Order: sequence, then structure tokens, then C-alpha cells
Amino acid sequence: MLNITGARVLVVGLGLSGFAALELLRGKCASLHATDVNPLETMAGAVERLASLGASFTLQDPSAFEGADLIIVSPGVPADLKELEAARERGVPVIGELELASYFLRGPVIGITGSNGKTTTTALAGHILHASGIPAQVGGNIGTPPAAMVDASRPWQWNVLELSSFQLETIVRFRAKVAVALNVTPDHLDRHHTMEAYAAAKRRLFETQRYGDFAVLNADDAVCVSYGALRARTVWFSGARKLESGLWLEDGRVAIEGETLIEASEVPLRGRHNLENVMAAAAVAQIAGATATSIREAIRTFPGVEHRLEFVRNLDGVDFYNDSKATNVDATLKALDAFDGGLWVILGGKDKGSDYGALRAPLKAKARAALLIGASSSKIDAHLGDAVEKIHCGALERAVQEAWGRAAAGDTVLLAPACASFDQFQNYEHRGRAFKEAVRKLEVRSCA
Repeated sequence: MLNITGARVLVVGLGLSGFAALELLRGKCASLHATDVNPLETMAGAVERLASLGASFTLQDPSAFEGADLIIVSPGVPADLKELEAARERGVPVIGELELASYFLRGPVIGITGSNGKTTTTALAGHILHASGIPAQVGGNIGTPPAAMVDASRPWQWNVLELSSFQLETIVRFRAKVAVALNVTPDHLDRHHTMEAYAAAKRRLFETQRYGDFAVLNADDAVCVSYGALRARTVWFSGARKLESGLWLEDGRVAIEGETLIEASEVPLRGRHNLENVMAAAAVAQIAGATATSIREAIRTFPGVEHRLEFVRNLDGVDFYNDSKATNVDATLKALDAFDGGLWVILGGKDKGSDYGALRAPLKAKARAALLIGASSSKIDAHLGDAVEKIHCGALERAVQEAWGRAAAGDTVLLAPACASFDQFQNYEHRGRAFKEAVRKLEVRSCA
């Protein structure tokens, strides 16, 4: 463990994770400092919070990094920032908020990562453990930063963490007793630059495990399969084929070691990909001590997660679904797979270096039109070619109105953007709420 006493600690990035790190460090006899690219006055309540923590602030520039004995970076800060690289060359330890939290967090960790599905799987795993009477708290990339979970942690309690590649690329000693990779498909290439670097960041979750730990992995994903050759005992799951051991989907049922866990028709989540999420969460819960009966009953009562194939309303026979969390192409492909056809698909936002060509075939087969919004509209238009009718809408509310004006009874309007939200919204939650508000404003069409 790092010696924090007397150290000059710099926290880079003052979002939820940055402030959680500062809160954790308060009282650790360290000199606290913070920096951010945004002026302090533009962040609501930041001046008062920093003052209460006894932390100084410097607007982010090279001078802000001078004199630091330890640097803690928030997930949103690129790990290859030139100031961080220079600090490493000077011998200054640079770690993430997750790594910092791991020095103080009590109880075993379940770490769940993947390009898609990790929020649903994390929430479901926590739901099953709670329903099974197994002490657990849920956080990470799903709301509560790991550093903010320390006070509530206990040696006998599981910490169920959703973990992003941004969090994992800076870990050193952080260890998950149970590590999960759902899938690894191209995402965040604007940050990681290459698919290899992105996959390597995810791989860190398994590299820090020990013998006796568990790795829950998707047997149908080549990158996930490559993670299975490390120290932990591997538990496989598959949505496509029967396995020698583990969990798989067969004859309309989810099976554990060949025994029926639950009928697929009983799972209250739409789409084949969610059956894979169910298998991963069930594997985690079983390792943690839950019985098949308690797992089954908990799955049946799981309410789902906001902004993940979330049903909004039916209006005049037209369904509206919010999948604002579909922030990459693979997530949008999974969303499209959950429907038979008659789709009006809203696409676009901030591009992450994606290839949207993979959407051509399913859109041609299932969509009435693609309604394009945001900064990536022109790129998506070019990549889709003539596969589907394209309607340039610019803003999300206009896209909702256009879709509603053209849709017929039996059709579905689906927000599954395949892009980040930061061109027009604060985050994907903000985008999802804006979509739902726009849908709620729609009125029943007159028969006249």
C-alpha cells in the first residue's frame, strides 16, 4: 500500500470519482490538491466542497502537476495525458480512483466489465444477492464511485462493481475475487486509439487475480476467451451452444451444468443479449453462495435498468423504447436483434471512432428508417449508404416527432444511438430522459 501520510496528493478531475477520492483521503494526513480543465466556479457546489475538505485547486495546466508525490486520476481523464506521462517519468505514482479505493475497501469484490451489458449484469447480480440474503453493496461505474463505498464496506459483505476500461487501465493491485467479462467489441477507440489497447485495459481485471479466484467469461467472444488462460478458475457461459460445463442457453431455457435454471420466457428482459447477462449474473451469484431457487426467483422479479431497452409508452399502437445506453455499434446491434421489425431507429451523437457499416444489414432487414441526430450524422449517413431510408433530424426531439408522424400501429420507435451523448447532452442518462420527455409530450393522433 502506498504511504499517504504527509504526501502531497493531486486529484485530477472533479467529477463524482474525483470528489469521492478527496473525501476518502480526508483525515489521512495528506496534503490535498485538485485540478480540472473546468474553472471551479462552473461546477455547482465545488468551491464549498473543496473548502470543507481542506483541498486547494488549480486550473489544469502543466504547473498543476508539479510537486505531487501521488496523482489520482478520475476515469474521465485520459491515462496517457502528457502531464501524467511526465509525472511517471519523474517517478510519481499515478493511480486511478478505483485503485485508491481498493487499499481501504473491506470485503470481497465482484468486478464486472464488458463493452455492453455490464450495468444490467451488475444491477441484476446485486439484486440476486440481496434477494438471497447475501450481504452486498453495488457501485463502481453504476452510480456510486468505489471510494465512496469504503465507509459502508464490511469484511463479510460483497462489493459488486461495474468497471469500465477507463477505471481498469490504471489499476495496479486492485483485485476482484470474481471477475466477469461479458463481451469485448470496439468501443472508446477515441480514447484507447486501438482495439488492442482497449482489450488490454479490460484484461487488467484478470491479470491481478490470484489462484482460487473466479473468472466468469463469455465462451462466444474471442477476446473473453483469451482472458481465460490466466490464474483464476474459469466459469464459462454461452448464448449460442451447449458447453461441457458452465451456463448455456438450450431449448428455450437457461441451464447451469445441464440443469434448468429458468425458462427464457420467464426472464423479464428483452433480447438474447440479456439472457447472456442473466447467465453471467447467475454465475456470480452462485459463486457467492446463492441457491438456484433463490437465483431463479430473483431473476423473475428484476425490474430492469433505466435507459437499457426501457419501454416508455405505447401510443396509438406505436411502442417507444429508450436504449440511450447503446453508446456503441455493438450495443445497437443487440438492441436491433431484440425486435422483429417495423423500427424507426434514432442514431447519432458524439462519434467514438466507430464503424457504423455493421448496422447496414439489420437496418435494411428491420427498419423503416434511420433518424439521424448529433455530430456524427454525416459519418453515419455515409457508412449506411443506401441500406435504409435516412432522415436528418439534428435534434432528438425532432427525431421523435418525425418518427411519430410517420409510424403506423405495430411499429416501434427505438432510441439506440450507437454513439456517446456528449455533443448535445451531459451523459447518456440525460439523453434518455430527454427522449422520454419528448415521447410523453406526444399526443394521440386525430382520426379526422
